[in-house]
Amino acid sequence: MRAEKAYVEALNWLFGRADFEGRQPRMPEAFCLEPIRHLLGRLGDPHRRYAVVHIAGTKGKGSTAAMTAAILQAAGYHTGLYTSPHLHTMRERIQVDGRPIPLEAVVDLLDRLRPAVEADPALTVFDILTAMGFLYFAESGVEVAVVEVGLGGRLDSTNVVEPSVCLITALSLDHTEILGPTLAHIAFEKAGIMKPGVPAVTAPQPEEAMAVLRQVAAERDVPLFSLEGWRMGPQVITATGQQGEIVAPDGTRWSVRLPLLGRHQWENAALAVAAARLLRAQGWALSDAALREGLERVRWPGRFEVLRVEPPLVLDGAHNEASAARLAETLAEVFPGRRWHLVFGASRDKPVERILAPLRPLIAAVWFTRSRHPRAADPDRLGH
Repeated sequence: MRAEKAYVEALNWLFGRADFEGRQPRMPEAFCLEPIRHLLGRLGDPHRRYAVVHIAGTKGKGSTAAMTAAILQAAGYHTGLYTSPHLHTMRERIQVDGRPIPLEAVVDLLDRLRPAVEADPALTVFDILTAMGFLYFAESGVEVAVVEVGLGGRLDSTNVVEPSVCLITALSLDHTEILGPTLAHIAFEKAGIMKPGVPAVTAPQPEEAMAVLRQVAAERDVPLFSLEGWRMGPQVITATGQQGEIVAPDGTRWSVRLPLLGRHQWENAALAVAAARLLRAQGWALSDAALREGLERVRWPGRFEVLRVEPPLVLDGAHNEASAARLAETLAEVFPGRRWHLVFGASRDKPVERILAPLRPLIAAVWFTRSRHPRAADPDRLGH
């Protein structure tokens, strides 16, 4: 009880800081990496004590991060995983070997960070969480950390790392008020994680986005690879998982069972495999068996999570038009012929009708609701 009380008090202090993630969108002019760099410098630059796989993208970056971390763990590496946002507890964002950061560690780290944080009003909640995660990884002795970008890439707090590999997942329109109105704008922000000489792999992208990624890669002397020439997909799909193959352009193939549902997860899995192959080329011991075992063991709640098979109950975090379209495709494939009762909530800045449009043919009724998040939209307005 004492630990829980101290934890709540620590979070109350943390979320009393500037919280652009929670209370208001962060405007482009508010982005700056200097505060997080200065804070990490005062901590001894913990983010430089381990290797990093850095992942940006619009959709799938969390799933890809979880898969990549699972492969590294299956290979026996002490692995950190930094993701956002969380579903149930902030502790989910900072994991070591699949275990969320303990309550006591959160309290201790925030207490140690407090003097430096209070000396710099420019530091945001996400800056502080990022620094806390990086410090926790260093003090836990992780060998490699898989780090998911929070928003964008170029000016995201995580973009202080010196990665061994960069991944860019599928790009689509989202957060346009911050990242820009077109795919080209969004691709430029995501491409900001690419570092000179560091190999990067991208999912298939529309040409408008791909042209930007190629241009930035050329300017920075980045070896840019894509999944062009890769083949991947399911052979069997059930409500509990998928069985299929991933085949690299050189003919190497992996027979894989994925517990995550949706055909789009094969693209994310192929990105994780491509990252593992690039790390293997750098000397990491990542066997094909570890690749298969990691993908089979991955857990990532809230992504077409089947809570009950009959009658089916599905939880999904689709929050833009592209992800809603994939949700609709997966519902139709896994549970053909069903009409669904949808419980739906969204942030105030989301284009609700465009998100709902792909789902409408499958929906019998909609109940609008809201979370406790400060940016949650009023349910009475969602239906109008």
